[in-house]
Amino acid sequence: MSGDGGTAGELAPSRLIWSIEVVVLPVSDLDRSVAFYRDRVGFVLDHRTTNEHVDIAQLTPRGSGCSIVMGTLPSQQEMAPGTMRGLQLVVADAEAARAELLGRGVEASEISVFDERDGGTFFGFADPDGNTWAVQQIRARAEKPLLPLTDDGRSWA
Repeated sequence: MSGDGGTAGELAPSRLIWSIEVVVLPVSDLDRSVAFYRDRVGFVLDHRTTNEHVDIAQLTPRGSGCSIVMGTLPSQQEMAPGTMRGLQLVVADAEAARAELLGRGVEASEISVFDERDGGTFFGFADPDGNTWAVQQIRARAEKPLLPLTDDGRSWA
C-alpha cells in the first residue's frame, strides 16, 4: 500500500487529524511521582482521581497538548515502573530549561549539540523510577509554539 490513494484497492488518505494527547507513564509510587512532575519538573496537575476503582493522576507540561497519566488503570499496570525511555519534551531554550530543572532539584545531563542547526541540541533527565526524558531545543518554538498558549500557560482554551 503506497498510502497515496492512487492505486485501486487502496484506502484514500485520511482527512482525520490524529494527535497524541496522553502517554501512560509507569511509576511505582503515585504520590512521589505527582510531587516530582508537579513540583520539580513544573508540569500542571490536571486532575487526581482516587476512588474504589482507580488512583490516577494526569499532568501536562506547560504549553503542551499532550499529558502524562500515571496510576492504577489496567493499561498503566502493563509496564514495569521505570521502563519508559526517551519521552521527548521540546523547549525554545535548552540552557534555561536545564537551569530551571537543576534549580528545582532535578538531576539533568549536560547539554549535547548533535547538530548546529535548530533542533540539534539536547539534554536529558530521569524521574525517580528511572523513566527517561530527552529535552530538545527548537528555538523557533519561542516565536511559533505548536499550539497557542492561554494566559495560564496551557495550550488549549
